[in-house]
Amino acid sequence: MARTETQNRLIAENRRARFDYFIEDRYEAGLALEGWEVKALRAGRAQISEAYVYLRGGEAFLIGAHITPLASASTHVNADPVRTRKLLLHRSELQHLIGAVERRGYTLVPLELYWKNGRAKLQIGLAKGKKQHDKRAAEKDRDWQRDKARIMRRGV
Repeated sequence: MARTETQNRLIAENRRARFDYFIEDRYEAGLALEGWEVKALRAGRAQISEAYVYLRGGEAFLIGAHITPLASASTHVNADPVRTRKLLLHRSELQHLIGAVERRGYTLVPLELYWKNGRAKLQIGLAKGKKQHDKRAAEKDRDWQRDKARIMRRGV
């Protein structure tokens, strides 16, 4: 019986990124993981809210992502929960990202960590930082949408 896994199963999400940044473009990257990390991800033990993506030497790396090892992790492997993990992207995507980050002042932010066809994928966003007044405007708009929905429910 063949296993079909067509839907993307979310492992971790960086909800703070949408509040702190304007996300202009999104890329899907693979992750170079060790065996214990894959087991921990299957158990949903990952957190990417404090993580960021760093470009060095024509390669992309995920720094600060926390994958908590399982208690049953292999005893002969020293599990480092916050080790730097290499991101797997196409050369053309990397060149585009390097140009945007170095010349145009963009930031690379991890958005979601999920399963796709049995492989762990990371969605990274090409982002510009929001200023404080942008954040206040977004919060004000969100509050108005909530109040408007409340009024519509009560009035109808």
